[in-house]
Amino acid sequence: MMTTEAHSRVGTFLDAAAERQRDPLPEWTPPLRCGVDLGTATIVLTVVDAEDRPVYFDYVPEAAVRDGVVVDFHGAVSAVRLLKHRAEQALGTTLESAATAYPPGVGLEESRACRFVLEQADLECRGLVDEVSAAQALLQLSDGAIADVGGGSTGVGVYRDGTLVSLGDRPGGGHHLNLILAGALRLPLDQAEREKRENGVAHLAILRPGIERIAENIGRLMGERPTGPVHLVGGALMLPGTGRIVESYLNHPVVEHRHALLVTPFGIALSQPATGNS
Repeated sequence: MMTTEAHSRVGTFLDAAAERQRDPLPEWTPPLRCGVDLGTATIVLTVVDAEDRPVYFDYVPEAAVRDGVVVDFHGAVSAVRLLKHRAEQALGTTLESAATAYPPGVGLEESRACRFVLEQADLECRGLVDEVSAAQALLQLSDGAIADVGGGSTGVGVYRDGTLVSLGDRPGGGHHLNLILAGALRLPLDQAEREKRENGVAHLAILRPGIERIAENIGRLMGERPTGPVHLVGGALMLPGTGRIVESYLNHPVVEHRHALLVTPFGIALSQPATGNS
């Protein structure tokens, strides 16, 4: 469960983080910690300071990673190098290390490829965590569940007394919603994704079966319901009304967060100890 004070803390952090896109915090406290989120549709780089304040973030569209598996190693490395260069120019300092994350369902061997991407982009990999644990670094739940709904899969972790008691991952995410909309509207996939982002509320009835499929996956992965609510993070379910659909389907309270797509990327940076880049 998350107290009102804790929810306010997370909301304040995310509101401040959203203002830092390619616009660094004017004054920050070293050392800096960097996170790299290798997503299905985008790659995001985030930076926090020693006081756990959001300092900077940037992203590039990139399909080099699919469900945590690097399918275009060169593309992923090039994207991270670009983001690193832009961050260093904006911050006026060198970023020497970063952490990254992988979906819970990805095996150890596949997740190591994420580490290699960072190393080839001239970043020492200081941490490799699953995406749910990364989100928990920011949310800090005592009791409840985190559902990280990404482009290709949904990862769910259940917490009791602040301890992770179950963790899993199932296929199904934003990409599947794009496929539903593309078929219904007879649009190319890239146009369907853009239509979902810009006018998704108008198509909620079309998307509802896909959203309920994601909710079904969340329910299966939770098993026995936690005492606290399900916290939705990731960008796939940020359309107004989706949280109510998931809550109704699960018959269990759901919490949505402003700027939910930033929870895991900044959580990756926060998951590191406060030592590193200065």
